[in-house]
Amino acid sequence: MDREALAEFLRRRRAQLQPADVGFSAGARRRAPGLRREEVAQLALMSTDYYTRLEQQRSTQPSTQMLASLARALRLTADERDYLYRMSGHAVPDRLGSSGHVAPALQRVFDRLSDTPALVISALGETLVQNALAVALLGDHVGATGWDRYEAYRWFANPDAERRKYPADDRARQSRALVAGLRAAYGAMGAKSRAGELVAELSKRSEEFRELWARQEVALRFADHKVLIHPEIGPIEVDCQVLFTEDRSQALLVLSAEPRSQDEARIRLLGVLGVQRMGADAG
Repeated sequence: MDREALAEFLRRRRAQLQPADVGFSAGARRRAPGLRREEVAQLALMSTDYYTRLEQQRSTQPSTQMLASLARALRLTADERDYLYRMSGHAVPDRLGSSGHVAPALQRVFDRLSDTPALVISALGETLVQNALAVALLGDHVGATGWDRYEAYRWFANPDAERRKYPADDRARQSRALVAGLRAAYGAMGAKSRAGELVAELSKRSEEFRELWARQEVALRFADHKVLIHPEIGPIEVDCQVLFTEDRSQALLVLSAEPRSQDEARIRLLGVLGVQRMGADAG
């Protein structure tokens, strides 16, 4: 761990970010350029004291999970993210694997989406970040651990929980889409990658998966139009728009309803339910 290089890099990147870049208000009393330490800590979900110690070369070695959070908070490019890991004494994550790092271009667009469900997923179907409406509609998948972080695993290994979000007549299409997307990731990452491990795990657990895998279908499929079922609100009809990174390793999914429709009203109701749950949890 190169504490001096790490501290200087963090200070410089913090100074280069403007509050508007991360959705903060500049405020009238802001003197120094860039973000404050407490703002970076807030974005990275860590204490201000620990982040301050990183910049002052007084910290212990940060974990890879903490580095992934810092990379997202500071809107680092993939190369900058790799440098951050090296200066912290860690191996660089596989760029096509489950690094948890969101591409800055997608992050900037995602940060501006608050009135409709949006999420960023990896090529393996791992949810990297999701806004409050996406959590209310689909569940908190960023907080999942182990294989449950992957949509294909949840779909085939725990079908009762995952499939109730889709109408019965759309579940076969979703099964094929997930397997075709996983095969595309498998082709890019190789049999000895995390994709290969996921295929092996699902092959042990699901006969349906084995049958679909044998079809050799390869595609990155996202339905343009779908219906999702919320347990309290009911069916919500949405259009799905997808924005890929250049290497197609990540995708931003935006779920929007027709303007002034009943479905748009149901999405607004999702936000109300989310706020109510947060208040109940706090109480």
